[in-house]
Amino acid sequence: MKSLILLLCTIALTHNLAIASPAAGPVDTILVHSNAMNKDIKCVIIRPSQKPATAEHWPVIYLLHGHSGNYAQWIQTAPQLAQEATTDGILFVCPDGGHDSWWFDSPVDPKVRYETFLTTELIPYIDAHYPTRADNAHRAITGLSMGGHGALYLAIRHRALFGAAGATSGGVDFTPFPNNWGIKKDLGDYATHKDVWENNTVIHAVDDLKNGELHFIFDCGTSDFFLPVNRNLHQKLLDKKIDHDYIERPGGHNHDYWNNSIDYQVLYFMKYFNSN
Repeated sequence: MKSLILLLCTIALTHNLAIASPAAGPVDTILVHSNAMNKDIKCVIIRPSQKPATAEHWPVIYLLHGHSGNYAQWIQTAPQLAQEATTDGILFVCPDGGHDSWWFDSPVDPKVRYETFLTTELIPYIDAHYPTRADNAHRAITGLSMGGHGALYLAIRHRALFGAAGATSGGVDFTPFPNNWGIKKDLGDYATHKDVWENNTVIHAVDDLKNGELHFIFDCGTSDFFLPVNRNLHQKLLDKKIDHDYIERPGGHNHDYWNNSIDYQVLYFMKYFNSN
């Protein structure tokens, strides 16, 4: 009898959880045209399962992929984002940034203009086609690896667009890696273009940042090759007395780490959105 009662209770609990758990949001792939680069760019859109009420709109989190990744990397790495979109009422936008763009406008190759695309073409498109809260108090950006660099770099340079930003395993200073990841084809050789390289890194972009202008969080695994540059950025922000959240946790430069990390960053952004 006790076993039967336990079984019935378990079935009832499972049934109630299934009813209470909101449906995962739809995942769409769209094309957004870039006049700056004269091409269509794919983006994954992860949206809540239900449209917002008439008087409500969704905050937006832009998710940037890493080197050799693409627009689908985030939903493949962290499929729970589809559930979080509905649970938290968030629109996630995952644009394609090319194989190795590093999310800036190249001074060498006029066909590489991902900063212009994201800040002047993609954001207006998203705000025009989805019920978003179109202000920096409800818009955040983060990314992994190359995308972590891009997220902080773009947010610092465009603080009127983004109120919060993040990076996980971010390449926040790529100057120690002058021959890696195709960067020199877009910035020139490091030895002869040192100023160009530095002007396009996060660790130098923060020179222009004042405390309170941007809410941001970044983290890195203790086995990650980007750990030293993340520690350097953390120390520089401490020296400048700029508030930020910095986390180190066990892990390497891999999907398992990013799958775990992004949930904490979404919580951080939700706290920011709700404060506004």
